[in-house]
Amino acid sequence: MPLIQLPATGRPQVVIEATEERAIADLDPAAIIDLYKAHGAILFRGFGVDVAHFGHFVRQFCTTSVINESAGRRAIDADANIHTVDGGVGEFALHPELSREPWKPDVAFFGCLSAPSYGGRTTICDGVALAREMPESVRRGLSGRRLLYLKPTWPSLLEYWLGTATPSDQELAAPPAGCPYQFRRYPEGEIVRCFSRPALHRSMFVDAPAFGNFLLFARFNHGRRDHPVLDDGSLVPEAWLQEIKATGDRLSVAIAWQPGDLLMLDNTRFMHGRTAILDPGERVIQTYFGYLNFAIPDPDEPANAIWRREDFVPPARPDHP
Repeated sequence: MPLIQLPATGRPQVVIEATEERAIADLDPAAIIDLYKAHGAILFRGFGVDVAHFGHFVRQFCTTSVINESAGRRAIDADANIHTVDGGVGEFALHPELSREPWKPDVAFFGCLSAPSYGGRTTICDGVALAREMPESVRRGLSGRRLLYLKPTWPSLLEYWLGTATPSDQELAAPPAGCPYQFRRYPEGEIVRCFSRPALHRSMFVDAPAFGNFLLFARFNHGRRDHPVLDDGSLVPEAWLQEIKATGDRLSVAIAWQPGDLLMLDNTRFMHGRTAILDPGERVIQTYFGYLNFAIPDPDEPANAIWRREDFVPPARPDHP
């Protein structure tokens, strides 16, 4: 039997360490699912997980996956949708993976192929704990509110979702049932897409408010306060953002990577970030972002969403390499 350590003070993740098991494939998937539903974060250590083991493991739990089109990701196994992390060496603020889009994955997997000597730690934070621990005034301000994401469009994206690159006002007002966006045409002719999500949501397996969205990454990595905005179009107050960040920083735990580690995160509950990378040549982390075969889909998703039917490749921006 593996050694299983349940979460403790200062460690929100379950830790499963190898004993006599030869590979991570020896573990019982049903037991892993139970731990995942209860705790939302599991670190597997000592199993020597390589690319092949990683790919087999993630596909036990996921029916489909999504391409993260962020710049700098390098394919490790393109057929299995296993890629490296984002490029760059800077610190990353807390965020759920792809929370800037309506197809936020259910689960995020990270596997360490080469561990950094210093820096480059992945940080994790339980969004349920963050919602509970943030100042009461901020929690009241977010309660019952939604965040509105306004994003640009381009002809091939309009073609993909609406069936035409030059939609009429009627077609913009009534997108197909499977489309996750609403559309607006500005007076000067520009068309934007938009979607919204609760500012405090319910994660997939915990019936309690959780904080997990793109606000912190947009503000503290991109320097933007206008994406997303509140449901009435107003900016999220700077004081709220600072308080949320301070609470998240206090609750965050850094994973000191060891080669062969695998981290499984409930992307509807946990956020992740990273400390600054000092030597990018040392740090090689593989990733996979997927949709669970035991999922409870977000009610804000379209019914039978395309990303739950097939591996999803979002329409690429014209300037994307």
